[in-house]
Amino acid sequence: MLSVVNADGTTANGSSLIDEIVREGARRMLAAALEAEVNAYIAELADQLDEKGHRLVVRNGYHQPRTVTTAAGAVEVKAPRVNDKRVDEATGERKRFSSAILPPWCRKSPKISEVLPLLYLHGLSSGDFVPALEQFLGSAAGLSPATVTRLTQQWQADHAAFMDRDLAEVDYVYVWADGIHLNVRLEEAKACVLVLIGVRADGSKELVALKDGYRESGESWADLMRDCARRGMRAPVLAVGDGALGFWKALAEVFPETREQRCWVHKTANVLDSLPKSAQPGAKKAIQDIYNAEDRDHAEAAIKTFAQLYGAKFPKAVKKITDDQEELLAFFNFPAEHWIHLRTTNPIESTFATVRLRTKVTRGAGSRTAALAMVFKLVESAQQRWRAVNAPHLVALVRAGARFERGQLIERPKTRVA
Repeated sequence: MLSVVNADGTTANGSSLIDEIVREGARRMLAAALEAEVNAYIAELADQLDEKGHRLVVRNGYHQPRTVTTAAGAVEVKAPRVNDKRVDEATGERKRFSSAILPPWCRKSPKISEVLPLLYLHGLSSGDFVPALEQFLGSAAGLSPATVTRLTQQWQADHAAFMDRDLAEVDYVYVWADGIHLNVRLEEAKACVLVLIGVRADGSKELVALKDGYRESGESWADLMRDCARRGMRAPVLAVGDGALGFWKALAEVFPETREQRCWVHKTANVLDSLPKSAQPGAKKAIQDIYNAEDRDHAEAAIKTFAQLYGAKFPKAVKKITDDQEELLAFFNFPAEHWIHLRTTNPIESTFATVRLRTKVTRGAGSRTAALAMVFKLVESAQQRWRAVNAPHLVALVRAGARFERGQLIERPKTRVA
């Protein structure tokens, strides 16, 4: 069929010729695939005959045309129909042919179903779906706000299942903990989202838990940690978090053997807040010299230098570091390749930068469970892009209790032969 094409590549009805060609090609390929599927089904059952020798499974024309939204756009489909006269002996009901390619209920491809929540989570409101995607896909089929409403209900079920999953078969060697304040409708104004992200023995990062609570509340964190322990979570070797969290009290109660590492980003901000602005640039460099030191000995020397420089005028600022020195320098007892990961809670902060963008757009997610489900889905989506820690093979050695000095593995001395 010939079409009149304008200079800009559009046809008389305003659509793009290349899009029309792609959609027509998709329609023909889908029709051919459906025909092949039905023919294979009938051929496989050709030996099924009734008492008169007639086939029990035969073609029976076509179903009514319907429009299916695909990645190639809206495609009109006429699915072949099958007359299956066989009876299920167990139930006594007629058997029915159901296409694996195009189920009877299908109005959009699975890929489109994946795109809809992704667009919603990244800022497109449900009311904007039809005008935004109708022109792009050529149809508004399956793009109503009700579709997103059904998806949010599924997200809530997914989050509930995630928070009830068995943790006995998973080993988190390191964990990061933080309480993130978001513009979502939680039960109380001061509530936040409690987040645990862990490093498995193979070095990969994974979301461990996500629920609402209070950042500074030890009981909120204890409730979360007890729940993780109940589901089989093993004590991590090292936990990283802000010193102001109630998390540490909970950790000491539930996993007392886990070592503590204070986040240097939070600590730096806390120290600088207690200094005048004129002193902050120099103090920030002095603090960086501590956590960027080549080993623990040099870091301890850098702390002494910091105390000498600022102790006389700003003793409270210095005390914030010297009082937590052991917890701030704990990461030096682990592989040097892991130091960059262990001295801050950056894995949580960087992930929730995206979450904050989305929650600003939504201006509240309607309910506590809907808000948590939306945050969970955002983190789940971001998790696919998380990279493993450096030198992932060393994580298993950490779990096994291997010793590291100056960031290097200490091998067992060889036994001398008499």
